[in-house]
Amino acid sequence: MLKPKIEDALNSQINAELYSAYLYYSMAADFASRSLTGCAHWMNMQAVEEMGHVQKFVNYVNERGGHVSLKAIDAPPTEWDSPRSAFENALEHEGHVTSLINSLVDLSAAESDHATYNFLQWFVEEQVEEEATAGEIVDKMKLVEGAGGGLFLLDAELATRPATLPPTLGLGGATA
Repeated sequence: MLKPKIEDALNSQINAELYSAYLYYSMAADFASRSLTGCAHWMNMQAVEEMGHVQKFVNYVNERGGHVSLKAIDAPPTEWDSPRSAFENALEHEGHVTSLINSLVDLSAAESDHATYNFLQWFVEEQVEEEATAGEIVDKMKLVEGAGGGLFLLDAELATRPATLPPTLGLGGATA
């Protein structure tokens, strides 16, 4: 059984993960409106990945006898000044999510909830990857700034991103 404090914190994280997907879908729409289909694709795949994180948290709360309580999702921005500013926003957002995950890890340790602590380690590793990937794209955006064809080449590179989901979603007994 989940302690109420842990259950509340996990439900807040579910909401944060839903907001992440919402934010990335918004970024994808902005990129699509600029005909940057590779950037749009990358953000769509990021949103799909975030929805996988949502499902992973939902499954965990349910497996531990908790109750999932969904909350309203704030509206994300709908436009960015440039492709670089969108990816900088994504990097900043991933830093925020990392701090949320770290707080959950701290709480699970303080509450002696070893199962939740163990569960969260996957997300700790995932956030390292999320920040590194977004940071690399920001660095590339800086490199191609002012070079007309550079953005088009980077856009084409971002179009090749495959969809990835957490290793086990446990969707009705199925795994991904």
